[in-house]
Amino acid sequence: MSVTDERVINLAAAAFILVSLTGTATAQIGIASVYRAHQTASGERPLVSALTAAHRSLPFGTLVRVTHRRTGRSVVVRINDRGPFIRGRVIDMSPAAAHALGFSGLAPVTLTIVPRSTWSVDRS
Repeated sequence: MSVTDERVINLAAAAFILVSLTGTATAQIGIASVYRAHQTASGERPLVSALTAAHRSLPFGTLVRVTHRRTGRSVVVRINDRGPFIRGRVIDMSPAAAHALGFSGLAPVTLTIVPRSTWSVDRS
């Protein structure tokens, strides 16, 4: 196996989605990046202090736990935008969310959808 073949296999493994027996995607591994304020695809006004993120296919409003694979730190973000549109990247995070994970550029992460049954509602 050549170095190129190994890189292709590693890239495929980084983008692999773990699927449970029910066929529901439960986790995704890849690279996270930080996005700058712009009008979101959901129509929300961008807030750099919000714990939000962009994902290519998850429904708007989905809560996702993002775990930094090197440090183990994690944060829960709400999907409110579309992206990233660069190969190998699985999520674009707001500056506040990236700060909570301790990175400012790119980071290896694992994404896990937070089940709706565990969401708590702040009624204040």
